[in-house]
Amino acid sequence: MIPGDGIGPEIVREARKVLDAVCSRYGHKFIYSEVLLGGASIDAHGVPLTEEAVETAKASDAVLMGSIGGDAKTSPWYRLEPSRRPEAGLLAIRKELNLFANLRPAYLYQELKAACPLKEEVIGEGFDMIIVRELTGGLYFGERKTVEENGIETAIDTLSYNENEIRRIAVKAFDIAMKRRKKVTSVDKANVLDSSRLWRKVVEEVAKDYPEVTLEHMLVDNCAMQLVHNPGQFDVILTENMFGDILSDEASMVTGSIGMLSSASLNDTKFGLYEPSHGSAPDIAGQNKANPVATILSAAMMLRYSLDLDKEADAVEMAVQKVLADGYRTCDIMSEGCMPVGTEEMGDLIAAAV
Repeated sequence: MIPGDGIGPEIVREARKVLDAVCSRYGHKFIYSEVLLGGASIDAHGVPLTEEAVETAKASDAVLMGSIGGDAKTSPWYRLEPSRRPEAGLLAIRKELNLFANLRPAYLYQELKAACPLKEEVIGEGFDMIIVRELTGGLYFGERKTVEENGIETAIDTLSYNENEIRRIAVKAFDIAMKRRKKVTSVDKANVLDSSRLWRKVVEEVAKDYPEVTLEHMLVDNCAMQLVHNPGQFDVILTENMFGDILSDEASMVTGSIGMLSSASLNDTKFGLYEPSHGSAPDIAGQNKANPVATILSAAMMLRYSLDLDKEADAVEMAVQKVLADGYRTCDIMSEGCMPVGTEEMGDLIAAAV
């Protein structure tokens, strides 16, 4: 458990409460180890991530994290050099744990339909997709340089992928599809890029090992249009680093509330780091205002993907849905006619529903 900074300790506390309810109902026992990361680690140890914290994480089956960082304008953490700031600890632990697969679900709760910016005829019965993004390769990690040629400044970024990098992220996507509706949409730019042509070739090879899963290819520009034209068509979207960065943010806005969005980063075993997609919200920290649902749903992803406890994950997701259907809302998702609750009460309600 990494509570982190800002609202992190509050939302992780509620997620743990829900996990304890899962233990009680299903007869499990979870052993928790708490470590510091980010600003909390800087305050205690002078660095955003210690070797001890990394070793504790590596010795665990999974990591559940709150949020990292503070107010860049006012926090003394941001007067430190960049390598000693809170977010440097987050990047470092991802590297240390070899987390190459980023999972970002985008799900529209019927109870929150009004928050979706799309027209009702576009939303239809809603949507439930997960974007599987390659996290450690591609343009962001390729060789780069800025040079002057004949008096003209030129910047060069290199996009490269090898077949092993593509194969391992594709296997993750197909494994996830087997737990869902058995459809993978592989997104690339194969009409232009060599890296995308290799991507498509390797994905098709992996697909042969999953005869139950339907594979379709889609160009990234078309996918960006389809996400706002017909989001219900998608189940698992598989894509490379930069495309995934852009498409996952687009999908999060289509849901209407980032406070509801979970995420996971996985390595080549069952191990993963699970965290909400939102930030540390230092302006509301300690005020019992934060929405813990994204962290609770991240814990459900942990149950499903790292611990293979599918029915327990279903129970948590159904509990969230029941509490929303009963009309309870934290302030960020409040609407007319609903009952306002704080962080702690929302956690209590979801735990009771489990």
